[in-house]
Amino acid sequence: MLEPGLEATVEERVTDAMTAAELGSGDVPVLGTPAVVALAERAACAAIDGRLGGGETSVGTRIELSHLAPTTVGGAIAAHARLAEIDGPRLVFEVSVSDGSGEVASGTHHRVVVERDRFVRSARGR
Repeated sequence: MLEPGLEATVEERVTDAMTAAELGSGDVPVLGTPAVVALAERAACAAIDGRLGGGETSVGTRIELSHLAPTTVGGAIAAHARLAEIDGPRLVFEVSVSDGSGEVASGTHHRVVVERDRFVRSARGR
């Protein structure tokens, strides 16, 4: 069952594949914003893991994120998500990412609970 306050943290080490230079979001060898977004989404998914009904999943619909500081390759990063609001199938998470030196990013992430098979059929029909 979903309820506000559910939270999770996921941890990872920055790899070359996660850098702005490799992801095409810049030309520097530091953690790229697309990787930060993906990590925040993983934390949100982890916060509600095992809490949805049979056949349900959630899909990301919006993210507002401030990427505040760089993290170099090899650095340990942790993304934290807390379910802040539920409005029917709509979920709003507060997300933050940090490394050993402090805050790297923060923002909000919106997801919607959907019936997995129906969603996939709809996507194939587009």
